[in-house]
Amino acid sequence: MRATCVCVWLALAAVGLGACAGSPPPPAGERPAHHRDGGFQNRYAEFEPKGLGELLRWRYAAWRDELPPAPARPTPRVAPDLAFVHANATAGVAMVPAVTWIGHASVLAQLGGLNLLTDPQFSDRASPLSFLGPQRAQPPGLAPAELPRIDAVLISHNHYDHLDEASVLALAAQAGGAPLFVVPLGLKAWFAALGIEHVVELDWWQSHRLGALEIALTPVQHWSGRGLTDRLATLWGGYAVFAPDFHLYFSGDSGYSKDFADTRERYAARQRPEDGGGFDLALIPVGAYEPRWFMAAHHVKPDEAVQVHRDLGAKRSLGVHWGTFGLTDEALDAPPAALEAARKVQGVPADEFFVVAIGETRRLPPRRPRPAAVAEPRTP
Repeated sequence: MRATCVCVWLALAAVGLGACAGSPPPPAGERPAHHRDGGFQNRYAEFEPKGLGELLRWRYAAWRDELPPAPARPTPRVAPDLAFVHANATAGVAMVPAVTWIGHASVLAQLGGLNLLTDPQFSDRASPLSFLGPQRAQPPGLAPAELPRIDAVLISHNHYDHLDEASVLALAAQAGGAPLFVVPLGLKAWFAALGIEHVVELDWWQSHRLGALEIALTPVQHWSGRGLTDRLATLWGGYAVFAPDFHLYFSGDSGYSKDFADTRERYAARQRPEDGGGFDLALIPVGAYEPRWFMAAHHVKPDEAVQVHRDLGAKRSLGVHWGTFGLTDEALDAPPAALEAARKVQGVPADEFFVVAIGETRRLPPRRPRPAAVAEPRTP
């Protein structure tokens, strides 16, 4: 069994199915600092993704030490509140800001009168292969057929656990037409190859208006690649979503960096003292963090996730990216306990940074509306 696990990871490292070369950046001297020849780079850490030798070293150690350990309990799961989710999406009805955890980094966010999905992944495996690769431990909290009509999909980067071809195609085929797919630079061509044209491509700090929402791509410390030949060729990022009734942040995947404090500073002008702080909710990963020598540069661990919450000045944060796919060396059920310990050390209350069960919906208080004569400030 352990030998099979090693073979799985080697196979995934070797494939380049679905690779996308991305759009070539402009010549040096005419481009932002995070653009480079052939792709992109991080703002605060210059690193290349780990190579095959380091992958072998990691997977051998995991095989030798029988990691990850079996979870002590399955990831919590509840039946979704479909009546609320669909009533909340009904045209002409005032929407209650709410999020529903589908699993991993996939969240249904209802705000500003629209339905958003983050990094939709409904497949049984986070892999280019249907028979090989990390397998889902729990079914999605909402199946594609159970979703309300989705208005926009936010894609943080092109790793297989965040950008899944079957899931994207299912959403594109929804009744009434495809949602808008908002993606980092270089990924529009991947969608076009699938016949999906309703796509907006953003660079860091760029934004797009959709109804009452403004959706901005923000920098995070990570990387991209669907094989060994397209690493760093397309951009990655998080998202800041601003609606009159709610401000949402989604980090995608990231290592710890100053990018989060920069994001808070960038959008400080949007926050009013009477609103009590920054983003109303941040979606922050709390899993897939061991071993640190392999993961630290691009995946936060729970105590760093709590620091991210504080750096953002978020009123509340929801821990995601755990309990769904066995990607790394910690047990599937380890992140919530580690998060609880980190919260206590850093003095963050339990109701301020929490996890929910797969399928669970959390309703959240809306912002008070601004006076009619005062518009939301635009980001420079």
